[in-house]
Amino acid sequence: MLYSTTTPQQKRRALREMLVPGAARQFPGTFTPLTAPLIQEKGFDGLYISGAVLANELGLPDIGLTTLSEVAQRAGQIARASDLPAIVDADTGFGEPMNVARTVQELEDAGLAGCHIEDQVNPKRCGHLDGKDTVDVETAARRIRAAAAGRRDAEFLIMARTDVRAVAGIDAVVERARALVDAGADALFPEALQSLDEFSAVCEAVDVPVLANMTEFGKSQLFAREQLADAGVAMVIYPVTALRTAMGAVERTLDTLAADGTQQAAVDQMMTRSRLYDLVDYQGYSTFDAGIFSFEVPGAPETGGQR
Repeated sequence: MLYSTTTPQQKRRALREMLVPGAARQFPGTFTPLTAPLIQEKGFDGLYISGAVLANELGLPDIGLTTLSEVAQRAGQIARASDLPAIVDADTGFGEPMNVARTVQELEDAGLAGCHIEDQVNPKRCGHLDGKDTVDVETAARRIRAAAAGRRDAEFLIMARTDVRAVAGIDAVVERARALVDAGADALFPEALQSLDEFSAVCEAVDVPVLANMTEFGKSQLFAREQLADAGVAMVIYPVTALRTAMGAVERTLDTLAADGTQQAAVDQMMTRSRLYDLVDYQGYSTFDAGIFSFEVPGAPETGGQR
């Protein structure tokens, strides 16, 4: 009821313990607090909050238009809705090194378990678009050092993301990965790698956990979890899967409504009312204090199921 009973510190500790080479822990992306308990219920390891998804939810493209306040607020709402650790995309840190340090502290306060800071030129763009550019290695390392210096909870995970694969190839990724780890990165996110051999090369080059981004319609093939585990990957994210699935369903239902004049043909594809009420724990609120919360929950055993 209300929020997770697991503290941010406990989530951060759990995240660090689970991220070992070859574990390939699965972190589905979520764009709303409502899906966070569903991801937990299905047995996944954690939550991923994509900067692109947060921008798209606001009706914006992923080109660095969102602010720290917007990201921290929404990420905090999502993190509080589940016992799972949540990692958020912090883009380039929302400014210069001092801003990066503040970003880390704001995300700590919001209850996140970790974040990643990338090496794109600011303003950035989606990691799977062409035409992006990266900063020099010293500027990228300075961002990571600032993030580490700003951190107050040693358990908060600072991940370095590098987009240099699209600019200079896999050898440059390996070289930069080592520099970012030396700067203080606890984990590494090499964006848009193009083969399992490339993932293996990065995993072998550094002694910190490595993330694989399995986003649809991108530069990377959609490898299975077992394949990535064999390559040494510690964590796998699916950043836009839930949003794309939801928006596809919304579009199809709107088409049905426009064509038929009713949504009846789409009802069987919808989450029922009782299932939705279960996700938000209506029954828990009802029984918390009968003197205040005295409503009856539709779909509870005594009333029978309702949509």
